[in-house]
Amino acid sequence: MADTFGAGKADLVDLAHRRMQTEIADNTWTAREKLALTCRILFDAGHDSGLAGQITTRAEAPGTYWTQRLGLGFDEVTEANLLLVDEDLNVLEGDGMANPANRFHSWVYRARPDVNCIIHTHPLHVSALSMLEQPLAVSHMDLTPLYDDCAFLPEWPGIPVGNEEGELITAALGDKRALLLAHHGQLVAGATVEEACVLAVLFERAAKLQLMAMAAGTIREIPPGLAREAHDWTSTHKRSQASFAYYARRALRGHPLCLGGSA
Repeated sequence: MADTFGAGKADLVDLAHRRMQTEIADNTWTAREKLALTCRILFDAGHDSGLAGQITTRAEAPGTYWTQRLGLGFDEVTEANLLLVDEDLNVLEGDGMANPANRFHSWVYRARPDVNCIIHTHPLHVSALSMLEQPLAVSHMDLTPLYDDCAFLPEWPGIPVGNEEGELITAALGDKRALLLAHHGQLVAGATVEEACVLAVLFERAAKLQLMAMAAGTIREIPPGLAREAHDWTSTHKRSQASFAYYARRALRGHPLCLGGSA
């Protein structure tokens, strides 16, 4: 006998969230393992652009974070070859040097204590959309985690290796979780590695859908109230964990050594 057919939508949403808390297990990977997995997940999702892009996550000591070594592609990053750096990009642990463009990550981390992982990449469709100097259009249910949560930087400040770019990018991001940078790429700032990874994958899909829809006609807006409801429904820690775990399982089938010492 069913006993939920008379329940309201809010009650069913609450029930689903409570069930997720008990039925979806926490991921047990370390922060470094999650970062290595994220590099492989994004490589498979089309975020590879040579050596462009940086992925970081906060480390235990204040003002420090883990990142990939300059000279390695996302498909070569492992837990073992990650670097621990400080805000000045001095290497505290590991061999090699960090990407000088990581400087703006330090600015974002200082301004946003809620952010624990930053992903900046130049995937194909995001890069193409960035050339049009248009904000990201969120007009499909699957994309609603980015609804009213993706800022737009319409000016290209050049290579992001100076403090000026750090200030500009941080100001443009504001309190959002994502940022489209004109003539450049995308940035995601997540509370967890899982959240940032899932949003970065979604960002590229959103740009691809936008370009396809623009080629076919005029994109229609979705109702704001329903869009915000969907944003909140999909923007929970447990959903990020579940999505990340799926992407990680898929990545490990193709990159089984990324959690070891060899690419």
